[in-house]
Amino acid sequence: MILAWVRGIAAAVLALMLLSSPGTAQTLTFPVLSGRVVDEAGVLDQATRAALTETLAALEAKTTDQLVVVTLKSLRGRVIEDYGYQLGRQWQIGQKDKNNGILLIVAASERQVRIEVGYGLEGTMTDARSKYIIETAILPKFKAGDLPGGISRGVTEIAQVLTGDPEFLQRVQQRSRSAPGQSSTAAPPVWLVVVLLGAGVALMIVCAVSRSRWCQAIMQMAFILALSGRGRSSRDGGSSFSGGGGSFGGGGASGRW
Repeated sequence: MILAWVRGIAAAVLALMLLSSPGTAQTLTFPVLSGRVVDEAGVLDQATRAALTETLAALEAKTTDQLVVVTLKSLRGRVIEDYGYQLGRQWQIGQKDKNNGILLIVAASERQVRIEVGYGLEGTMTDARSKYIIETAILPKFKAGDLPGGISRGVTEIAQVLTGDPEFLQRVQQRSRSAPGQSSTAAPPVWLVVVLLGAGVALMIVCAVSRSRWCQAIMQMAFILALSGRGRSSRDGGSSFSGGGGSFGGGGASGRW
């Protein structure tokens, strides 16, 4: 999982750079993980939420993979890729020993959608498959004003990937062959990796020799993100559902409508 490792380090370096700048440091807030469907934006009716919850529970019982649907009122000023990555780590979706969590995120105000994939499922729910589902199943319904329909269809097709539906996977493969430029396996440029690692090491050294408490705290957080692949727990004592300790490395795909 070299690419996932690089993504984790890059995200840690980015977090370190942002937090070490006084002008950009701010607290990112998240909705409460109240269930398998978190409808903060209020776009789903009760029947749809119940049907989705049943589908997601059955999927976890069959595969142990945790798929959570979340609709957001806003992205809190972040790009959806960053917010999704942070949300997955905050909620710790997926099993700790498998990192097999997925988030289907809908930012209603910004008209954006993302499938955020945990470390352990990046080989199954590839970026190409995530993009295929967004472009062919979710966005057409969203553009027609049917957000519940798009979400339901997206959940169905994500489940087909996770359960290894051969007919569906064949369709995705045929689509990928006809659009080779959309491959998701390409590694990031070497120079980018070197720059990110160099910047991260330099900042960590500065923090290591600094006596300020905030700098030491930032260094500790960066090491935790990069090396352990674990985020903070956000279990709600009153919730009947919680993440299993899984982590995320930035895999997945996004779209707009």
